[in-house]
Amino acid sequence: MSREKQIYRVTLWGSVVNALLIALKFAAGIIGNSAAMIADAVHSASDFITDIVVLAFVNVSNRPKDKSHDYGHGKYETLATTIIGAALLVVALYILIGGVSKVVSWTGGGTLSMPGILALWAALISILLKEGIFRYTIIWAKRLDSQALKANAWHHRSDALSSIASALGIGGAIIGGEGWAVLDPIASILVGLVIAKVAIDLLRNGVGDLMEKSLPDDVEKEILEIAGSVPEVIRPHALRTRRIGNSYAIEMHILMDGNVSLYDAHSRASEIERRLKDRYGADTHVAIHVEPLNQQ
Repeated sequence: MSREKQIYRVTLWGSVVNALLIALKFAAGIIGNSAAMIADAVHSASDFITDIVVLAFVNVSNRPKDKSHDYGHGKYETLATTIIGAALLVVALYILIGGVSKVVSWTGGGTLSMPGILALWAALISILLKEGIFRYTIIWAKRLDSQALKANAWHHRSDALSSIASALGIGGAIIGGEGWAVLDPIASILVGLVIAKVAIDLLRNGVGDLMEKSLPDDVEKEILEIAGSVPEVIRPHALRTRRIGNSYAIEMHILMDGNVSLYDAHSRASEIERRLKDRYGADTHVAIHVEPLNQQ
């Protein structure tokens, strides 16, 4: 099965789980009078939307390079990751505003509805299902080296964590009675904070790649070491790196004895390219500029 079809299959399974949980959580939140569960339902709805985003963008990102895209379409997968992060941040703000307003109302003497047992059961079911789909998705994200799939996996995990917060708030309110009803909106605030943290991390990574952020220092160090390990290659330098979707783009200069033949210089550069592609994948873009040592 192709990489694209594998990503589709994994994402579709997540979509099925999300669709079931959206219906369950909204029903449980409304019938069970739980702000935390309704917030959790909104989170699951955002999960479902991001599943659609992944399905749409992965299809484009896997297209081969063409006349108008010399480096391929990998950035579309990065764009999908960024959109997922932005969607999560909007959801987080919505939930936080709603939860804080209920807590403020309660501190001012307002009354809050008590959550029902149905909302608690919905939270517990959600924890099991979402943690399961997270583990399934993250395994395939690593196997397929997919940024968008990895982002979606952590979206599933954030939903599982938010359901834990919901379960604690709802359960505490049920056990403590009306005097502890405020635990339900407090739980929704915790849900919002968890989602916000995940959203900010995804946005930072996605925007960084879209803005041509360099690869991590340890990766760049390894690249220079690989290039320097090729015989007759002297002092690799002027390294430039970036991500193109789930692939790397690497450019560098190397020094060689100015008396070597053009054929030998080309062979050494090709050997560096081969070793880098063996390490980072066949789709790695490598550009090497050879400079004669005796002109330095």
